[in-house]
Amino acid sequence: MTTLLAQIAPQRSTQYAELASALAPHELALSPLGRHIVGVEAVRLGGQDYLRVELRGEADARLARELGSLATVSAWFAYREALGGEPGPWLRPVETGFQPFLPLDLVTARRYRGKTNELFTQFLCNVARHASDFSEQPWTDLRVVDPLAGGGTTLLVALSLGADVAGVEKSPQDVESTAAFLRAYTREKGIPCKVQEERLRGVGRRWWFRVGRAPQGQCILALGETARAEDLLRGVRPPHLIVTDLPYGIQHHGPLVALLDDALPVWAGLLLPGGALAFSWDATRFSREEMLAIVGREGRLAVLHDPPYDALAHRVDRVIRRRDV
Repeated sequence: MTTLLAQIAPQRSTQYAELASALAPHELALSPLGRHIVGVEAVRLGGQDYLRVELRGEADARLARELGSLATVSAWFAYREALGGEPGPWLRPVETGFQPFLPLDLVTARRYRGKTNELFTQFLCNVARHASDFSEQPWTDLRVVDPLAGGGTTLLVALSLGADVAGVEKSPQDVESTAAFLRAYTREKGIPCKVQEERLRGVGRRWWFRVGRAPQGQCILALGETARAEDLLRGVRPPHLIVTDLPYGIQHHGPLVALLDDALPVWAGLLLPGGALAFSWDATRFSREEMLAIVGREGRLAVLHDPPYDALAHRVDRVIRRRDV
């Protein structure tokens, strides 16, 4: 039996610190580490929040890298109640060996109105990967699509983890500002970046980015409607994962239902067999039961509703009092 201490990822905002604490046990349970966990307990040491995790045996190098890729945990420690006759607790840092493909400040440096918290976005990416048949494959082997890309947070998170990414967004301002940011960021950091722009007759435009040194990462930004995602991403290899945020602030069910009725068949058609779709939405106005019924109408998608998938709802702020996954 091995005892590890996982430090909850610190956040500048109190509301996001609470989010990390709420979601960390579930992210652990869904990860490849989950089947090795005997017990999890929240503890506080030296004014810091941790999870004490009891494991069967020891985490090998592959599982250690998984520890490093979790969103809600910032550091890991081997834990001892006493050492050499001296009372503890004693903590020894654990080197996970996880290395992001691009610097993590790629994500924090991108700022725009309505941006989703980066920690939650990475959590959502991990939920999708862990729910798929590709959970044992490293991020560098995976492809991620965000069909409602907005300002590109999901794309930048998945790209920094090592995945190839593609996004569809109907707002020219969002697409062009994301493309400009990626150009400026890579130039400032001295990261190789090649860009190719193309027009898709009758559909939209898209930008292809090749980022980093060999092997390069791929980022595709497509300008157009998500219902045309198949045309906008024609020639792009199918994704293992689809990860997105549904629009917030919709007061009435009609527009969101119409969006999902149009988009879900398209999104399901994009996915590789065994892939996973993970999205979040404002459950303050749209209950989980309603969402399950809508997604269930798309026969190619099997809804995961067993624990802990049914316990991922959390508070965001005074407006979004309940967001669900």
